Formats: sequence, structure tokens, C-alpha cells
Amino acid sequence: MKGRLRTRFRYWFDGTMDRGTPALISWLALSSVVLIAMTSTLVVLFTDTDAEDNGGWLGVAWMSVLRTLDAGTMGGDTGGPVFLGLMLAVTLGGIFIVSALIGVLTTGLNQKLQELRKGRSQLIEHGHTIVLGWSDQVFTVVSELVEANQSERRSCVVILADRDKIFMEDSIRARIPDTGSTRVICRSGNPLVRADLELVSPDTAKSLMVLPPEGPDRDIDVIKALLLLQSRQWTGSRPHVVSAVHDSENLAAAQLAAGGHALVIDAEDIAVRLIAQAHRQTGLSAVFNELLSFIGNEFYFHTEPALVGSTYGLALHAFELCVPVGLRNPRGDVLVNPPMDSVIGPGDQILVVAEDDLLIRLCETRPTIVESAITSGPTQSPTLDRTVLIGENSRTRKLVRLLDSFVQPGSTLDIAAPRQPAAGLDETLVNLTLGFKLCEPTRRSSLEALNLGSYQHIVVLSDDTVAPGPSDDRTLVTLLHLRDIEESLGDPYSIVTEMNDDANREVAQVTKADDFIVSTKVISLLLTQLTENRHLHAVFTDLFNPEGSEIYLKPASDYVVPGTEANFATVIEAARRRGETAIGYRFAEHNEAPPNYGIFLNPSRSSPLVFGSKDAVVVFAEEEGAAVDDAGRSR
Repeated sequence: MKGRLRTRFRYWFDGTMDRGTPALISWLALSSVVLIAMTSTLVVLFTDTDAEDNGGWLGVAWMSVLRTLDAGTMGGDTGGPVFLGLMLAVTLGGIFIVSALIGVLTTGLNQKLQELRKGRSQLIEHGHTIVLGWSDQVFTVVSELVEANQSERRSCVVILADRDKIFMEDSIRARIPDTGSTRVICRSGNPLVRADLELVSPDTAKSLMVLPPEGPDRDIDVIKALLLLQSRQWTGSRPHVVSAVHDSENLAAAQLAAGGHALVIDAEDIAVRLIAQAHRQTGLSAVFNELLSFIGNEFYFHTEPALVGSTYGLALHAFELCVPVGLRNPRGDVLVNPPMDSVIGPGDQILVVAEDDLLIRLCETRPTIVESAITSGPTQSPTLDRTVLIGENSRTRKLVRLLDSFVQPGSTLDIAAPRQPAAGLDETLVNLTLGFKLCEPTRRSSLEALNLGSYQHIVVLSDDTVAPGPSDDRTLVTLLHLRDIEESLGDPYSIVTEMNDDANREVAQVTKADDFIVSTKVISLLLTQLTENRHLHAVFTDLFNPEGSEIYLKPASDYVVPGTEANFATVIEAARRRGETAIGYRFAEHNEAPPNYGIFLNPSRSSPLVFGSKDAVVVFAEEEGAAVDDAGRSR
């Protein structure tokens, strides 16, 4: 029976010890109380005058407490042998208890610090932005959110990813050393696990971004995360959710998983459309990078009661430091570059391009329009395109079909790659004549055999059969060969390049390619814009849709007489008369100067402006007409 009781007591005692630091401290406190009580009682029972001389039982208890906490206190004790022996005993017991307490507190503190370093503590925030997942895109997203929140006194970005908290924080600190008033908080956890998702307080968040992770199953992870968010029981208002899929075939599944509560964009489709549009318009990627970034000019919706009843065409000259580019009605429908006679009704918002919403205001006096500088010459007629795609990847089929919708009938497109594209690629083509040439993109002799001087445009596609890093390395070698061949031929063609990493884009500037399309960065910028304002989704849908208004870089000579002094207000008026909206221009002489590469958006309306024959105007337009590159070649 005694053995069973002893076993049960040890089991109970071990169970209390397993409860961690609080249980250990409780046992040490109980031991201290028992030791002090027993010592004080023994002093009262076995001494004659020592107990009375020291204040009785309470006085001896207080003395015992002091000796328990500080062993040196005993050095001044006087009294009989029994009293001194008992004080020595309580002091020795105190040394043991205090030593154990220090050890327990140190261990408990270390454990708590380790838990905090693991990033598993509950977040208590309000109005924060949550980013689910981790990839190289997170640095672009965080830097853009920091820029967007500069005017906020206090903002917070929370990252939940299956990574070590310290690793994430150190990586962000190395790439983004100054986050201003924005706090970046990292939590370690699987975004696909409901319990981990609760760590970042999604109920009180302002917005939530599902960032596609790295790896072949990234779309699957995005879809599962959207399903988790859709099935979650939300308290209060649901934050708006944005995400992207990299395979167009997964878009429908992702939208179904989102259940209409999230915006899901097709990253592959946007990347292809950017390449297709940029291959004929040098500088287009720089325009998109600025419009999608929070650095420089961006899109804003603005309500201006003073313009109700006016037309969109008249509103183009009504603002001082921004450019109107569209209208949004109370139903939420957005029209970019609407007809110039569109009337601004009550409740309509004007879509403008501006550096900051605080700068959106009506002008007091409208700038002078130089009528004599507006050209009356006819627009250059479109020419037949001769394009070669160097390389081949999973996006080739979609890119070819899209290029077919942009070019004039009779244009030619050759694919130069180490392997033959899939059969049936030319079955649905209407305007393009498709050809194939065997080519190894990294070999100069193979590139020279293509007779590159016969082409107007060259598009270099990244190889998606290898990792992004080595793929960009191969692209860099190809670009160096192409640029050297171009110099020997006398600059006959433009080069548009697809890159995976924006850091490699900076390295590739030495090749002087005309445009670099870094689709991962564009998608990151686009997701961040939608995180801050989901109503911009209709704007971006219109911009990337061939049937709507798109951004074009057209010859400046189509708008003003080259060499004649004018101003940007004159350019806006010239574009207005053509049913177009001008938002900026590009100086060819600055086409290699970072960070804007000759692109100037939303410039001063009244400053003197003189265009050369190779300069271009950036416009929103329904049809492309003719465009020119930096060498004055007709596109």
C-alpha cells in the first residue's frame, strides 16, 4: 500500500514539475515558507530568551526571511548555540533555494526568449497588412508598402511564412534597412494551417496578400490558402484579399476557391502581355514600373464636385499637378481614356496620375497652349513587323497568339530555339507568318546565322527548364552577343528581354537592351497596389486588355512640330484632339539613364519643352498607330 501511495505521489509531483517555470517557482516558494515556519517555531520552542529578544515568532520569522535571501546577514547574529544553529540551518536552506530559484528563472527566461525568437506569439494589431508566404517577391512588396505608408503615423506589415523568424527579419533588414514609420513583424508558421493563421490576427487586418511561394506547387499552395480564408469564420468586416497564380489554367480554380471575396490575377497572362506590348515600344516597361510603384507617379481616384457637368476632355486641363486618365462611375465601372465628350456626373470619380493624393488640386490659371506647335501632319502608317523570338518556354504559345493580334497582316515571326515548338502553333494565326530556326542562344555563331539584320524586333525569352538564376545568366550571355552583333550591323533592331530577378536586370544594363520585363517584380507591384486599393483592379484589367485603352509610346512628331518650343499642356491638347490622353514623354537621349531611362510622367504643364525627331509621347489610346524607338525606327 505504501509503495502504491509513494508511486502515485511521485506521479503527481512529476506532473506538477512538467508544468514549467511557474510550477517550479511555486514549489521553491512553498519550500521557503515551510523552512522559515519550521525554523521560527523551533527557535520559540527550544530557546529561552533569544526568541523574546528578537521579537517573538514573527520577529524570528522575519530574520529567517532575510537570512534565506542573503547569507551574509547571519554574520551579525548573537545568541545561544541553539539559536545560532537554527539560523545557520535556515541560511544554508536559503542558499539552496535561492540558487535553485536563480537557475529556474534563468532557464525560464531563456525558454521564453527562444519562443519569441521562433515567432509563435500571438499578434495583437489593428489595420495591418498581412503577407502570407515567402519568396524573393516579399522584398518588393515590403518596400512598396513602406513607401505607401510614409504619410501614416503608424503602420504595420505582418509576414507569416514557414521560415525561421530571425532569418526573415535579418533578410528584410539587409534588403530594406529603413522602414520609416512602418513596423515589419514576422511570424513563423504554415499559412496553410488554420492555427498558424490565427497568430497574425486576420480579423483585425486591413488587407491580406497571398504571395505565391517558390517551387513547382506554388499555385496549389495559393489555392489552398484561398480555400482556408474562404472557409474561415470571420468576425467583423472581412479584409480584402489579393493573390496571383502563375499558370493560367489554375486561374478558374483559384477564383472558385476565393469565392468572390478575393482578387486573383493571372501572372502568366500579364507577363505575356507586357512582353507583347513592350517588344514594339521601347521604354514601356519603365512606364509600367513607375505607374505600379508607390515611388513616383501612381493612380488615384479623386472626387471633384467643381467638374460635375463638365466633359472629360475639358478636365484634362483642369488640374495643376496631376493628369486625368479615366472616369469611375458610382457603380464602380472604370473607363480608361473615355471619349472626350463624356460628361462627368454626380458621384463620378476621376482617375488621375499623380505623385501623391495631397497634390491633386485644380489649377488657378490654365497654362498657355502653343497652337502653332501642334502638328497637323498625318500619323505614320503602320508597317509590317519582322520579329524573332530567341528561346522558347511554356509561355511561347500564348505570346505568339497575342503578337498576332497586335501586328498588321503579312508580318513575320520566327522562333529561334534549340528545340522545335509544339505542333499546331500556327493553326489559329491570322496576321503572322510563323517560322522556326534552330539556334543555341548562348552561341554567337548560332546567333549570327539567324541574319539578325533582317529583323526589326528581337525578343529574348528566359529558359524555364532551368532554375531562375542560371536562366538569367544564360540570358545575359545572349544579350551581350546580340548587342555586339547589333553594333557591327549599325543598330538595326530593338531588344526586349524577359528576366526572372530584378537584381539581374541591374547587371544587364551594360548590354544596353531596350527593355527588360521582370514579371515577378511587376506582379509584386501589382499585388501591392491592389492591397492598398482594390478598385484599381478594373484599371489594370483595362490596361492589359487589348480591347481597351493601353499605354503607347508614339512619335512626338505626331503631336508637336519637332524643334519647336512648346509645353506639356500643348502635348495634352494635341493628344486630346486625337482622342488620346497624354501622361508624359520620353527623351531618346536619356534612354540609358537610370532609374527612369528617359521616361518623364506627369511633368510640369508650363515648362518649356522641345522634342527631337526620336522622342516619344506616352499616351493612353485605343489603337496603336505608329510608334518609334530610340533610333527613330518605325514600329
